[in-house]
Amino acid sequence: MRPSKAELLAAAGKTLPDVIAPGLAVLFSGINPGLYSAAVGRHFARPGNRFWPTLHASGFTGRLLHPSEQDDLLRYGLGVTNVAARATARADELTDAELVAGGATLAAKLRRYRPAWLAVLGVTAYRIAFDRPGARVGRQPDVIGGVPVWVLPNPSGLNAHFQLADLAAEFARLREATG
Repeated sequence: MRPSKAELLAAAGKTLPDVIAPGLAVLFSGINPGLYSAAVGRHFARPGNRFWPTLHASGFTGRLLHPSEQDDLLRYGLGVTNVAARATARADELTDAELVAGGATLAAKLRRYRPAWLAVLGVTAYRIAFDRPGARVGRQPDVIGGVPVWVLPNPSGLNAHFQLADLAAEFARLREATG
């Protein structure tokens, strides 16, 4: 059921629990939850977000999962978290300080859970959170919290630079690197 306008507004500032476990193949990190996702309590839940279709099209999942099936990601060796925890209408509402603090929190999660890869979904957020101003989409030359990093385009429908096929190709490069 779609949240009402009042429910969306009430979701501002809420957080979502991570979908995480030790030893994942890939921990995907969004920038932060959107209001729709926070209102329904599911990652990448807004209609038009291409995360779930991209995971499937790139071969990470055997079928298209619905946001309500987010916990099934663990069976695929995948997880989801966010750089910044606070839900906003748009990622550009976050301050640089929030992204930097979120990056430190994410690094601590990496040290605790030890996934094989971190995939950050958004190059601008990655640049700010981890002070990597020259970062580009793809494998990064360094590690965060002892974990290798791959930066992927943000799958939000607002990211018009990447169509679904382009997103799937970028995600597939990471999938191939994970073995």
